[in-house]
Amino acid sequence: MSYTADPKRYGTMKYNRTGNSGLKLPAISLGLWHNFGGIDRFENSRAMVRRAFDLGITHFDLANNYGPPPGSAEETFGQIMRADMAPYRDEMIISTKAGYYMWEGPYGDWGSRKYMLSSLDQSLKRMGLDYVDIFYSHRPDPETPLEETMGALDHAVRQGKALYAGISNYSPEQTARAAEILKSLGTPCLIHQPSYSMFNRWIEDGLQDVLEKYGMGSIVFSPLAGGLLTNRYLNGIPSDSRAGGPSVFLSQNQITEGKLRKIHALNEHAKQRGQSLAQMALAWVLRGVKVTSALIGASRVEQIDDNAAVLSNLDFSDDELARIETILAASED
Repeated sequence: MSYTADPKRYGTMKYNRTGNSGLKLPAISLGLWHNFGGIDRFENSRAMVRRAFDLGITHFDLANNYGPPPGSAEETFGQIMRADMAPYRDEMIISTKAGYYMWEGPYGDWGSRKYMLSSLDQSLKRMGLDYVDIFYSHRPDPETPLEETMGALDHAVRQGKALYAGISNYSPEQTARAAEILKSLGTPCLIHQPSYSMFNRWIEDGLQDVLEKYGMGSIVFSPLAGGLLTNRYLNGIPSDSRAGGPSVFLSQNQITEGKLRKIHALNEHAKQRGQSLAQMALAWVLRGVKVTSALIGASRVEQIDDNAAVLSNLDFSDDELARIETILAASED
């Protein structure tokens, strides 16, 4: 069945300017880290991309190693592009990254010019694209000069294989250096992609100040703390959940009684706002003007609908924010 995008798709989405650039991103973006790999059901992945776009979610975030197996999320997305989304390419922001292990040997990991540019060529081939909108250095490389990694991003932009350069998982100090190098090359650093949530606030300790200084935007991943800030764990640890399995990103020992008390208290506060816990958690990271977009993951269409509904209530009173701070500051003992 052919796909025609919802003509009302831009009616409810909020779009934020990315730093000092001319590019606007949707307040909610869709990440393809999980549930778009070769082991996943294609029609479900396809339905999620289509639904996201119908809701005005124009930004789709990938990386070379997303799957499993690595590379398969980009292959899946390429199939969806060919089947459904090709007519809308100019209305889409598509990003990918390189920096984590991708293939054997000395040229398939970290941040060398060889790896970064080879990886981008492979990503474009898997997705069937001429260019991506944003190409990221996925993590800093302690053994490769930052000038080399940033030079690779600059080269990708000058080749026309990427429109913008970005970085992810860089410290405040590394971010400042990267921004200076790219500025000197004539390719400003558009955006930083860090982790950020109510339970993980490290970017407030310096990084957000650096981003403001250099006119960079931010798109935050894991705004729901790996599922902790949803209704998933309100009644125990489901066997089919991330914490219930062998995940390296969320383990059962992280879900302490003290943490659960906070989750329940936050959930009660969300109810008073007329929101789900996930919706309030997304609204919280988007509060103010410091975060450009919140990057969500999904395993089914209904989760995208629920997360996008946050746009109807993004504001917090000072009393609400104070109440949330009190909850978060409580002891977990």
